[in-house]
Amino acid sequence: MNSRRHTITSLSIVLLAVTIMSVSAIGQNAYAGGAGMSLSADCSGSSCDISGTTDRSDQDATMVVTAPNGNIVTVGQLSTSGGSYSTSINVSNLDDGSYTVAVNQGSSSKYNLSVSVDVSDGSSDSSASVSNQIAASEEEAAASVASPVGGFTITAGGMEGSTTIDVSGTTDRSGDITLTVTAPNGNIVTVSQISPSGGSFATTIETGGPMWSQDGMYTIKAVQGAASSHQKTAQVEVIDGHVIPEFGVIAAMILAVAIVSIIVVTAKTKLSLVPRY
Repeated sequence: MNSRRHTITSLSIVLLAVTIMSVSAIGQNAYAGGAGMSLSADCSGSSCDISGTTDRSDQDATMVVTAPNGNIVTVGQLSTSGGSYSTSINVSNLDDGSYTVAVNQGSSSKYNLSVSVDVSDGSSDSSASVSNQIAASEEEAAASVASPVGGFTITAGGMEGSTTIDVSGTTDRSGDITLTVTAPNGNIVTVSQISPSGGSFATTIETGGPMWSQDGMYTIKAVQGAASSHQKTAQVEVIDGHVIPEFGVIAAMILAVAIVSIIVVTAKTKLSLVPRY
């Protein structure tokens, strides 16, 4: 009888341990499968056709066109119904230079792509494409090899329950940095520019107002120029306009359920977590 009680107690402890480990794995497994996203730009004369595909048709894509000096030229929301998206941009009024066309769905590298188009005398004949639509194992290997080494970082966070997000980072360049905040549904909440000083930058973002009414993970993207090494993202969870630590609510709920389950099992079997001899 004692052996049976000790076995049930051990199983309860194992259940708690597995639950805790599962909580830590929630974020790591998001979109862990293959597939991904593609982006193409095909320019002719004063017009550039932008198109691509994605395996996430439940969320619109955000397009941001950035000038060579880092200034944002245009921002748009692209429908991904049917697993594809498309639009066009007019370059007739743009200054000469290389422009970055970035399209994203959240912060995952599989859904965050960019290409460059060259504009001269209000015209372009650029053609460029990029794709992250590869198997998960190949994606992991490619990321470890292709990730550029750059002096650009970004962090974002805040105290639990606060209505402000602190954004900071470092850079080895002097150009202005564009910050774009995207809501969980893909809508752009705010766009701003900050100037680095002494190799670092920092700002505070207010989370109040109707643009922050949707609960979930908000993506903060920092862009400095066209190089991929100077385009980083961070995510912060906001609920009812207040900052929530990542997975904090989910972790607490699952842990509470596990503890209650152990208490119920212990009470019904009249067991103690510490065996009695």
